[in-house]
Order: sequence, then structure tokens, then C-alpha cells
Amino acid sequence: MDVYLVGGAVRDSLLDLPVTERDYVVVGATEQEMLDAGYRTVGKDFPVFLHPETQEEYALARTERKTSPGHTGFVCYASPEVTLEEDLLRRDLTINAIARSGSGELKDPLGGQADIASKSLRHVSDAFIEDPLRVLRVARFYSRFYHLGFTVHPDTTALIVKMVNEGQIAELTAERIHGELDKALNTKDPAVFFDYLRLVGAHEFLWPEITKDDIDNLRRLSST
Repeated sequence: MDVYLVGGAVRDSLLDLPVTERDYVVVGATEQEMLDAGYRTVGKDFPVFLHPETQEEYALARTERKTSPGHTGFVCYASPEVTLEEDLLRRDLTINAIARSGSGELKDPLGGQADIASKSLRHVSDAFIEDPLRVLRVARFYSRFYHLGFTVHPDTTALIVKMVNEGQIAELTAERIHGELDKALNTKDPAVFFDYLRLVGAHEFLWPEITKDDIDNLRRLSST
């Protein structure tokens, strides 16, 4: 059994930003082994467990297969045979697909560190287009890291435009949309979130009543 810190905690530590929560992926373990070790299961759609002492989340390494439209239209496969690399490959952006072992060694098969150095928000693979929520997630990460000089990779923007033109935004629930909106409004540059969604044409499906003047007013308010 191998345990890795993954996702935002690794990314933010590499960016010298505060780490507010930690998520772990467990490779080479079964659900029963986790339960025998004292972990408590909390995941409904895939095996996620709470550590018996820290209450932090530990998920078994898994792969995903698209089966129906929308953010939740996936079948997950968790097994001791699923590798760390396979688990990282299902993630959205390369900067979110870096893992750190218990000894501190970074595992970065998809080039996330290089994209952090070049300040690029780049998709992991073309499977990015299978989850429409990623349109809003990319816009949110852009607004969050805009002050650090990050930009969205042109190839990622091209995929997002394709998703928008295919009408995938309509597959999202109001709950998911509002969740991303709330997070974006708490970033340093929330206007960037709306700027990007206008750029890719998603605003017409989400908030057509929001004008460019509204976004400029938000920009002025957030800069004071």
C-alpha cells in the first residue's frame, strides 16, 4: 500500500501558497484493507475514506469511464491494480495532477511542475471534454491564479470552446454552477472568471444578463 498527497495541496505548496486541506490517494489497497486499518468509508460513488485520527480524505486509486452526459455521468473503477499514473490521468489540469510520496518525492508524469513554472493552465488529456464542469473550474482557477501571472493554455481554451459550442453547459446542475460561482467570487480577481466565460461563449448559457459593464464594475470593486 502506497499513500500519496495529491491535487491542490501539492500544487499550492509548490506555489508557496497556504495549504488549507489535504487529499490523499492510496495505491495498492482494497476497501477491506482500509476498513481493517480503521478508516471510515464516506464515498458513495467511489471508495473514499476518512483517516481515523486526522479525518482527512483518502481515496483508492481509480479510473473513470464516461457513460452518460453531465458532470456525474461516469463509472469509476477502483482496484489495487490501478496505478498512480492512471489515477492522475483522470484529473483536469496538469497543475492538479502532481503527487507527493510520504518521503517527499514528487510524482509528476504529466508535466505539472513545468506548467507551474510557465504559469500555464493546461488540460491533462483530451478526456477533459467529458466533464462540462471543467469549463467553470478552469475559469475559477484562472481567476484564482491570475495575480500570479497564470494564463489558460490555448489548446485548453480551444477544447472549452468546443464543449460550449456542443451545448455541454446545459448538462450542469444549478448546484454545481453555484458552487463554482461561490468559489470564484472569493478569489482575488473574480472579474477574470466572468471575462473568461464571456471569451469562450459560456456566459450566454449561464448568466446572459451580466454585461461587460457589470464585470468592469466588479473588477473595480475587487481592486479596492
